[in-house]
Amino acid sequence: MLAISRTILYICAILISFQTYAVTEWVNFELKNGHITLPVTINDIEGSAILDSGAQLNAINLSFINRHGFTFDKGGKVNVQGVYGVEKRQLFNNISANLFGVDLELDKLAGLRLGHHEVQLLLGASLLEQFIFQIDYPNSRLRLFERESLDMHELENISMQIDRGSGQPIVNVNLNGDKNVWLVLDTGNNGGLFLKRTTATSEDWLEKYGSQSGITVGVNRMGSVDSFKLPEVKFGPFTLENVQVSVPAAGQKESVSGKEHGSLSRFKGKNIKGLLGYDVLKHFVLTIDYKSGNMHVGLPEES
Repeated sequence: MLAISRTILYICAILISFQTYAVTEWVNFELKNGHITLPVTINDIEGSAILDSGAQLNAINLSFINRHGFTFDKGGKVNVQGVYGVEKRQLFNNISANLFGVDLELDKLAGLRLGHHEVQLLLGASLLEQFIFQIDYPNSRLRLFERESLDMHELENISMQIDRGSGQPIVNVNLNGDKNVWLVLDTGNNGGLFLKRTTATSEDWLEKYGSQSGITVGVNRMGSVDSFKLPEVKFGPFTLENVQVSVPAAGQKESVSGKEHGSLSRFKGKNIKGLLGYDVLKHFVLTIDYKSGNMHVGLPEES
């Protein structure tokens, strides 16, 4: 895990508005292929970091390491659970980085393939849980609140919790007026919904809505999927129409609730049915307290 407590203190020293101490200024981010990306520099190489609410660990891109021939100190290894399987990954330590203009030393970053070498880091829920995060997708910006400054129990308008089994943030969503399901809130998923196949076949949605076959890439491997558009998805107080849905192809193994650290939890979690990603989230302003498991879903302010 990256040195999270120091990271948060340093970031806040840069971001906090002294006139309104409880909330930071807005920080702009870029949306690249549906991913929230923030500027970062490692060893004087400028690149980006992906903010991924569905990940329980932090990671460094192997493509970035290989591209520049870097040699970082190695730690132990960790089992990383992706949608299409588990793989053991090397941990890297003592990585000097600059995030938000602050020099940091990062430890216990799992080596993953995160696409193009310009992407350097993946930052997971261990960062997000330190504060209340507000992510304004339509305006590509985010800010932090001190937890004591907002009563999220009072403000929440969607059922959310941290799953006891996986530690992931999950939300309760209604699909097509037919069923309520728990889905992982996954800012690292650039699609709409990714559901267990049985969730779709039990309602005959593949036949009703005309599915198409394709390939998707998980954190470890590629997988075959069938995709279709679901007429209605209710997300908090809002209803979206014609939402893109993917399910594993017949016979394709998957895991939609990963325990990235590879340890078995003694707590039984919810029966998670899939992932909820960018194609749903992109319409909204999300105010999220990952630690307590509360969220408010809203629309951006009109300029």
